Amino acid sequence: QVQLVESGGGLVQAGDSLRLSCSASGRTFSSYRMGWFRQAPGKEREFVAAISRSGITTYYSDSVKGRFTISRDNAKNTVYLQMNSLKPEDTAVYYCAAMTGDVSVIYYYKYEEYRYWGQGTQVTVSS
Repeated sequence: QVQLVESGGGLVQAGDSLRLSCSASGRTFSSYRMGWFRQAPGKEREFVAAISRSGITTYYSDSVKGRFTISRDNAKNTVYLQMNSLKPEDTAVYYCAAMTGDVSVIYYYKYEEYRYWGQGTQVTVSS
């Protein structure tokens, strides 16, 4: 029903910036709360950021707060993740995801609450 495609990943040096994009198919993008997660080899999937339907409210993990910014353009069916001051520990596959249900904000960090997922884009940060 919904396809999500991430782009913008790559190999950068510590301190550099990257801007990830996630393009969604369909006509119901504005009805989805969107999130970004990441997963490094041998580690569990980790919440990064989330954004409300309108884009007014955003949420971040403590590890990226102040460095990353999530945003969305509903007219373009796209959600973004601006990543500044990148660190080697940010290295991971980054996934965007769409939440179709209505849940409390306290559940936004849980991957189980997101129905649709992209295939991910690799971000590698060298020291």
